[in-house]
Amino acid sequence: MTVIEVNHLAAGYDGREILRDVTLSVAAGDVVAVLGANGSGKSTLIRTILGLVPIRRGEVELFGTPQRRFRRWERVGYVPQRLGAGSGVPATVGEVVSSGRLARRGLFRPPGAADRAAVHQALEAVGLLDRIGDPVSTLSGGQQQRTLIARALAGRPDLLVLDEPTAGVDAASQEAFAGALTAFAADGGTILLVLHELGPLRPLIGRAVVVHEGRIAHQGVPPEPAGHHAEPGHDHVHPHADAEQAGICEWAPTDGMKAY
Repeated sequence: MTVIEVNHLAAGYDGREILRDVTLSVAAGDVVAVLGANGSGKSTLIRTILGLVPIRRGEVELFGTPQRRFRRWERVGYVPQRLGAGSGVPATVGEVVSSGRLARRGLFRPPGAADRAAVHQALEAVGLLDRIGDPVSTLSGGQQQRTLIARALAGRPDLLVLDEPTAGVDAASQEAFAGALTAFAADGGTILLVLHELGPLRPLIGRAVVVHEGRIAHQGVPPEPAGHHAEPGHDHVHPHADAEQAGICEWAPTDGMKAY
């Protein structure tokens, strides 16, 4: 089953076209990392998929439905880029995570046992269950980001979309992200995430998509750790040398990645 289908997409802001002729498919159970330099269009890509940036040309489908007609948003969990979990509101960790259940239970129905269980499970997954009653403002930046991931997980989505969830957070939070996302994927969840570097998430990533100047430059297996190039017998004649020279940044494709 195809969860995300993007065909010849063009999109942008304020009269400026950022994405040009982007085609991408994400199947159920895939874990796909979107990589690229700052300003390449990688965050714009996932925001367009979610309907947060208008489509100029092309098509986006979610779970087989054109995005403009898609209404099953409870199937999608979204973690935005480094926003404070509290957003200035004096809320507890549990209250913020509970808001992730609204799309499933509706705005006017009070939380039930299933909602409470989902909140507890999500907080346990990110290692913050012991902070459920604490004000979000008392958490570190990494813990606040973990709270946002728990909020998305609490909605029990089929697709999880994350925009640089590990950027600028501590190592403990990065490991917590990796554990929570690994468990989500093991249960059959689909993940699309923007990353600056793979870090602890590397073993989880099944495919890397490199965005360069608003286009998909390459996609395939994730880039190998730098240490791999020093291994005995490693072939130092790389087919991606030309791409590196073209300025695709540190996410130039490695052996096994294919031109899109």
